[in-house]
Amino acid sequence: MKYIILGVMLLCMNHVTAQDKVRLKEKFDFDWKFILDDKKEYAQKSFIDTHWENIQVPHDWSIKLKFDKSVGGASAFIPGGIGWYRKSFTVPTSYQDKKVSILFDGIMHQSDVYINGHHLGFHPYGYSSIEYDLTPYLKFYEENVIAVRVDRTGKSARWYTGSGIYRHVWLQVVNPIHVSTYGTYITTPSVSIEKADVKIVTTLKNDDVKEQNVSVSHRVLNTSGKEIAKSKVGKIILNRNDSTNIEQSFSLSKPELWSIETPVLYTMETTVKVGNKVVDVYATPFGVRTIKFDKDKGFFLNGKHIKLKGLCLHQDAGSMGVAVPDKVDERRLKILKEYGCNAIRCAHNQPTPEFLDMCDRMGFVVIDEAFDKWRSGYYEKHYDEWWKKDLGNMIIRDRNHPSIILWSYGNEVAEACWDDLSVTVPRAKMVQEFVQKLEPTRPATMAVQNKHKTEFAGVAEVIGYNYLEARMLSEKKEYSERICLVSEELPYFSGEEGNFRSYTPYNPWNIVAENDFIAGGFIWSGVDYLGEAVWPSKGWPNGLFDVCMNEKPRAIYHRAMWNDKPVVGLSVIDASLDLDPGRDLWQWLRMASHWNFPDSYIGQIMELRTTTNCESVELFYNDKSMGRQKTADFTNNTIIWYLPYNPGKLEAKGYNGDKEVASYSIVTTKATSKAVIIPDRTILRADGEDICHIAIHLEDEDGNLVQTDDRKLTVTVDGEGKFLALDNGDVRRLKHDRFWTKELDTYFGKALIVVQSTRKAGKMKINIQMEGRNEPYVVEIVSR
Repeated sequence: MKYIILGVMLLCMNHVTAQDKVRLKEKFDFDWKFILDDKKEYAQKSFIDTHWENIQVPHDWSIKLKFDKSVGGASAFIPGGIGWYRKSFTVPTSYQDKKVSILFDGIMHQSDVYINGHHLGFHPYGYSSIEYDLTPYLKFYEENVIAVRVDRTGKSARWYTGSGIYRHVWLQVVNPIHVSTYGTYITTPSVSIEKADVKIVTTLKNDDVKEQNVSVSHRVLNTSGKEIAKSKVGKIILNRNDSTNIEQSFSLSKPELWSIETPVLYTMETTVKVGNKVVDVYATPFGVRTIKFDKDKGFFLNGKHIKLKGLCLHQDAGSMGVAVPDKVDERRLKILKEYGCNAIRCAHNQPTPEFLDMCDRMGFVVIDEAFDKWRSGYYEKHYDEWWKKDLGNMIIRDRNHPSIILWSYGNEVAEACWDDLSVTVPRAKMVQEFVQKLEPTRPATMAVQNKHKTEFAGVAEVIGYNYLEARMLSEKKEYSERICLVSEELPYFSGEEGNFRSYTPYNPWNIVAENDFIAGGFIWSGVDYLGEAVWPSKGWPNGLFDVCMNEKPRAIYHRAMWNDKPVVGLSVIDASLDLDPGRDLWQWLRMASHWNFPDSYIGQIMELRTTTNCESVELFYNDKSMGRQKTADFTNNTIIWYLPYNPGKLEAKGYNGDKEVASYSIVTTKATSKAVIIPDRTILRADGEDICHIAIHLEDEDGNLVQTDDRKLTVTVDGEGKFLALDNGDVRRLKHDRFWTKELDTYFGKALIVVQSTRKAGKMKINIQMEGRNEPYVVEIVSR
């Protein structure tokens, strides 16, 4: 109830209150104005913006724009442009003796920020956190205006980046003497079952007019909030307008280790005093764990050998673009965790802080990546001036996350292919040394494409191979000291020389699994994403999951390989299937898990595949056995069958020995009879941010999933709620002129609706009209 009352106060008063805290960090996401236009006067406080669109950040303006083929496939054929944001707010006079700053978690990209007409600064990179000091320019007896200009023109990244203030914004209020933003650095130099040595470096700032005698102490809280350790008090004299680092060490007795299976987190509470007065309290979540990369044995977590079962992820979420609510990311990670994934490579940029918090809590290990390319990417004209600031921002912001095991400072860096190694090798060494000096507890990596034999590739502590597993095997014999992983792994076949049509008949994961020296593999890509497209596709649909997080038939292989639980899948190969080829470098076979084909197919021989981790599989047609085959007699754990098509039921049963341990069936279905509507939640927080995912699938009169009789859906939302997205997983959008739409056909019988609460308690009613049905389906969600 406290949060509801506070939300209403902020809505009605547009006023920030300190709540008698020594440190305040509050979301600054609501009550923004936006226009897709560009005029200098928009920066001025006196400008009247009442006719602008009312929006809430995170916000991606591009996702609602019409497709434009001339824009190009890198950005999903969606334009950018120049847009402005403005927000009016007041502050209490009690802030006059405090430090007030605004923190943007990400603005895409080339942003200029103003307060009351004063230019605070420019930042070109779209993924870095950006903090500006508002204190000198705030008005305490009148309204203040923040204005943000975002220029999303010029060279695009290789994928859809979206446009605008697409991550959270925060208002921070601290006393003049305080811990700086991201100002704690916690390491555990020695860890055993009995004891963990903890070292913390605290960066203190003094924005006061005089020097002060300052003391700093720390205490560690366990998951129940109980104090389990504390440090001695450190005292210093802090000069005015100065900052300093204070190093302190202490021990934890019998620590609970952070791991993939048990991701235990502690909280470090840092207290700063001037005399006997507390002037700051700063909380830092952290984990106790050890990591090691070995040239012969791969990766170890807490001394245990772990094979990295990884996926590469872009940050967009289909029809929501890149303004992805936290609950959407949480749902995605839960699905991937159940699938068997234990590692995420953030491609190719640092993610949101909230995403890393989730990885900490849920038990994923992470490659935190700064750049795609260097001077040859969309960042090229700013790289030389800004790379240290942006790479440093990523490392300092993220260094306390136990989930992060590698810093990546480049993907497919073009400099690796330049002939003049006298220029490019020193540049790589400079970046590597910068990372090592700033944060040496984790190794650094980069993904080098095609030129792994050069001195350039050998600069990184861990070398990432993109799609070149076979070459990695041969080069390991020549470069035995190298530590290797597959930073981008084909989910199906791999070519020796980067030729995607020169296949080995062996799944790349088998190479990763069978060679201890390979730390792991990261499949490109885990989830479909927007951009990097060839018309008419608007994305690259090569993932194991579509943008709605529906698992594709192709994903059964890694589900089987990554889990001990027995599993068997059944799919049909048919070149005429209506699948999105997109940028089909991977040459995926067209497969589906249904048994609905035209009458003209009757009697035609069909290829069926049963992928499994069971010892054998028996195939049944209408309960009659078609035979039983051993998995070991086939490559890639995939048994191939040939059967003439006739409507009916197919069932694959998996056996270990003579015991049936898994099964999967598909059946010829009738026409669509109904839509099944499944909200993942029916009660939301009335905080303006909470999310409900409403999954929809079509069924026939017998309750079978219908994948070949898609129906148009039309969605409206009434009451205390907001429509965010309607999606079906098909990134082509062949019948539409944009992604954001309230009317869409199901795809293979499925669709997904995403709605969001407002800041007012009440009911939200979602009406879903299905083609062929007179009455709409109605879902009611309560916000409180």
